[in-house]
Amino acid sequence: MLAGRLAPWCAGLAAVLAALGLWLGFFVAPADAVQGEVYRVIFIHVPAAWMSMFIYLLMAFWSAVGLVMNTRMSFLLARALAPTGAMFCFVALWTGALWGRPTWGAYWAWDARLTLQLLLLFLYFGFIALTRAIAEPNRADRAGALIALVGAVNVPVIYFSVQWWSTLHQGASVSFSRAPSMAATMLAGMLTMALAAWAYSVAVVLWRVRPMILVRERHADWVVRLLAEERV
Repeated sequence: MLAGRLAPWCAGLAAVLAALGLWLGFFVAPADAVQGEVYRVIFIHVPAAWMSMFIYLLMAFWSAVGLVMNTRMSFLLARALAPTGAMFCFVALWTGALWGRPTWGAYWAWDARLTLQLLLLFLYFGFIALTRAIAEPNRADRAGALIALVGAVNVPVIYFSVQWWSTLHQGASVSFSRAPSMAATMLAGMLTMALAAWAYSVAVVLWRVRPMILVRERHADWVVRLLAEERV
């Protein structure tokens, strides 16, 4: 299958990009004028937060495609994306707590963006738990799709929360409407880490979805032939 061939290349690319991004972020980029060295958590925190939101939107997209076109592959992709998105969401919250302690004086505050990000983690957990709790695959697919679609409303609210409400969380350093408010080396390190997170996500999701397809379609002729070829 194409997934099995493509995943190792994406994993290798992710490793190279992560090494480059960490080198840029921790050894090349200058210290922040206000926060000093503690700001360097941004090179992990921000890409993780971006990916946690983007992956949830991908889950909602594939869920919608599955509901409209009744394609099993779409539902399987949504399921394969969920654990990776939950992992990135947890990393974003964890690194945010480490960043918040020296800057805000507390690991956690019921800030609008933090609270909504925590809600996103619960939505991931709810999707994973529900799709695994229902034994009948078609019912599980549709139930999970409903959670993904309803929860997708939370993603733009997270993104715009710092503009809509007065929060402790700083505004976006990177925006499509204005120039970046950080040094070029800082931006390069953060974007490189974001690309590494993207490549990692593709690799892991491909590795995860392949056995899911084989289990779901285990009685199909093409799966029987594929498994027979792999045993030879």
